[in-house]
Amino acid sequence: MHKLLSPNLHLNNIFEIDADYLLSLGIKGIITDMDNTLVPWSDRTVHPRLAEWFANLKNKGFKLFIISNNSKDRGWQLARELDIPAIWSAIKPRRRSFRKALEQMHLSPEAVAVVGDQIFTDVLGGNRLGLYTIHVNPIFEKEFIWTKLMRLLERFVLK
Repeated sequence: MHKLLSPNLHLNNIFEIDADYLLSLGIKGIITDMDNTLVPWSDRTVHPRLAEWFANLKNKGFKLFIISNNSKDRGWQLARELDIPAIWSAIKPRRRSFRKALEQMHLSPEAVAVVGDQIFTDVLGGNRLGLYTIHVNPIFEKEFIWTKLMRLLERFVLK
């Protein structure tokens, strides 16, 4: 179980991801979480730095996808502005949404990284399919109450 909860890489935020390093590993696609990974839980604003980060990844040839446990009505506008396909109400860590994203990206699990701020959804879900998992610190403290409870368990697992 420890292996399933351990990310391949831990970074402070998405902006620390080295795209060239991922390319050197054979990574051609990136699946990312939305809440507290790309934007704060209560915000859907596409800030210029975020738009630039995605544009850089696209320019390097990465296929991109958002998978979120949040509802479509809370995130569709962000995905549309970034021009990135998304799956909503994903029920991560279940594999179904990850498999669907891989299929739409036309990539194998070994060629895709998943980025997220939660061990029990993003990392576990990615590891269950053999994706390269990148755990980032949440970007904002305000969260859904269930997520706050899971953070307590995450701290224990990360130690």
